[in-house]
Amino acid sequence: MLSVEEATRQLLASVNPLADVEEVGLLDAYHRVLASPHFSRTDVPPADVSAMDGYAVKAADCEAGSWIPVSQRIPAGKAPVALKPGTAARIFTGGVIPPGADAVVIQENCETDDNRVRFLQQVQPGDHLRPRGQDMQKDSQVLPAGRLLMPQDLGVLAGAGIERVNVFRRLRVAVLASGDELVEPGQALAPGQIYNANRYTLHGLLSGLNIEVRHYPPIPDSFAATEAALQLAAGECDLVISTGGVSVGEEDHIKEAVTRLGELQLWKLKMKPGKPLAYGCIGSTPFFGLPGNPVAVFVTFIVAVRPYLLAMQGAGEVQPETARIPAAFAVERANSRQEYVRVRIEQGQLHIYRSQDSGVMSSTSWANALAIIPPNTTISPGDELEAIPYSHLGIL
Repeated sequence: MLSVEEATRQLLASVNPLADVEEVGLLDAYHRVLASPHFSRTDVPPADVSAMDGYAVKAADCEAGSWIPVSQRIPAGKAPVALKPGTAARIFTGGVIPPGADAVVIQENCETDDNRVRFLQQVQPGDHLRPRGQDMQKDSQVLPAGRLLMPQDLGVLAGAGIERVNVFRRLRVAVLASGDELVEPGQALAPGQIYNANRYTLHGLLSGLNIEVRHYPPIPDSFAATEAALQLAAGECDLVISTGGVSVGEEDHIKEAVTRLGELQLWKLKMKPGKPLAYGCIGSTPFFGLPGNPVAVFVTFIVAVRPYLLAMQGAGEVQPETARIPAAFAVERANSRQEYVRVRIEQGQLHIYRSQDSGVMSSTSWANALAIIPPNTTISPGDELEAIPYSHLGIL
């Protein structure tokens, strides 16, 4: 069995990123990956502007306590005229600073009388100004190639005057499940049957990466059906994910079928849950075989599949950020495999779910993070662990 670190290294080294590029509008660009760097079409802001509501002045003309006349009014979006010497201009947030002014006095520090104003404090040049190009300068790089676009990135691009971006096309990912026991929610359960929860977990995880998800019917427990289903999915999609059927039971046909159709490059990891994770190719199409237990599906997707998909989409950053947080629990028996335990971050500590069984899917909803316990490690309360907050994955 490979360690998680070695398996991740091998997986990412085998990625062939997409080459297909398309141009989309910003409203369709969320969670797409930039295929080229993008540059600002303007200075941001495009002129010196006021950061507050107040009065634009030349600082040298102002003396605390002295009255000066107000010569013009400048709302946002209106071009000012040059400031008359010895006067102030009423200005609002975002208003363009008039030529001749070099400071803004916020209205809370002013007194007014008819068309005059006086300042309660001494004014300094540059007070409450946002200089031209403070945020971005024309022709400067706004975002690099490989950037996975988040909501704030769309705002940055729009502010730079960019309305369309070059992105890699969306991945098409096939989702299959193996097992005669699987039934769709809403149907009555016969003895021995269970609902196909993994399909919906994977759909949500993949959709969160703006991936086109294609679902296929559950695969019956036969080698011929397994081989046919995998071959069909691989011919229609960029990557295939199956759940179940990768263990060593008599009804587990995925491993043999992938070997027949292509190559199995990785099987079994030193991780818990998720030991029987499989990776390979069906023809030239990458394949991940995830375990059937629902928690193992959730964990192995986050640890192994998600970084691979991001790399395949051309993203520069593929691994989730972790945080070191003290545990509020103990683990007295060390495990030879690296464990990913469901925890909740509360009051700066990690609190563990009562059951870590890989069939208890409700633990993943209760939790807001996965804590990583390295192999052969015991834990005492107060020990710091690496944790992957759900918020760093975009699933909270």
